[in-house]
Amino acid sequence: MKQKLEKLLQHPEFLVEGQLNKNKLAELARKYDTKLLELLISEEEVKEHFFSRIQEGILVFKKDVFLQFLNNKEFLPDSFTAYKTKIGLATESGQYLSENNNVVLNFPYKDCVLEGGQTKEDSKRQEVFFNETLAPTEITRLLDDKVLTNFKRYDKDGDHELTKLNDNDNLIIKGNNLIALHSLKKRFAGKVKLIYIDPPYNTGSDSFNYNDTFNHSTWLTFMKNRLEIARELLSDEGSIWINIDDDEGHYVKVLVDGIFGRENFINTIIWQKKFSPQNDANWFSDSHDFIHVYAKNKNAWKPNLLKRTLEMDGRYKNPDNDPGTDPRK
Repeated sequence: MKQKLEKLLQHPEFLVEGQLNKNKLAELARKYDTKLLELLISEEEVKEHFFSRIQEGILVFKKDVFLQFLNNKEFLPDSFTAYKTKIGLATESGQYLSENNNVVLNFPYKDCVLEGGQTKEDSKRQEVFFNETLAPTEITRLLDDKVLTNFKRYDKDGDHELTKLNDNDNLIIKGNNLIALHSLKKRFAGKVKLIYIDPPYNTGSDSFNYNDTFNHSTWLTFMKNRLEIARELLSDEGSIWINIDDDEGHYVKVLVDGIFGRENFINTIIWQKKFSPQNDANWFSDSHDFIHVYAKNKNAWKPNLLKRTLEMDGRYKNPDNDPGTDPRK
């Protein structure tokens, strides 16, 4: 059994620095890794040892038996340690922090969908969190396609009754933005080149007035639900620009890292929102906000830069006439 199992598990996903490693195998077994289970089932003797047959065609993995076998000193005797031959801070699974690019922000209700009413009537209501596992029907009903009503067309002459909606019409949709985004999904998924959002800052004084006990986690759930559908709407060369202040700016940065991927972060733009000191500031004057910029796919995204004009000549100096600093280029 020992030799069969060692030979069977010679797969790149189970190796650490080229060697079959007990710690890696144990981690995958606890996660019921599909690749590991498929390999164990592929060999008849191994399958009979580590799986129970409930009925024809249905097998149950005996995880504890497999883990006990891994911990036997006779199995993988060369795995004298679960750690690499380096020193450094690492997670419990043995992965060094310097090698871990997956920063995860955990918060209450992360596995839920929050409807998030945004009218004055909704602001004081008791919000309901629909758990993704326990309430799939309610979530499907909430996010299913909706019929948009009371269309009007606006132009220089005012508003008019609408008889036909064209593909190149600019739309202003009034209502719950989560429901609106999902209603646009069927028609616009993968087609939007740029999304700019200016969400509630969650300062306690804005319109996001929820139960103070769960204010922070509720806001994160609110944002997570909307950012996930926003990513689906973006085209491969699209980008999203998130306007936020420092109350939640750093938390939403980590949240978006998990949805769009840290590798697709473009930059954080600092913009000055006030030009005079706050007289009521207790510590430092809050004079700037942030815009976090992410691409759907950083390798495909290209900024459409504007060239400087002659009007800008007076703002910049070029005493040595260096062509590389010509403000018109």
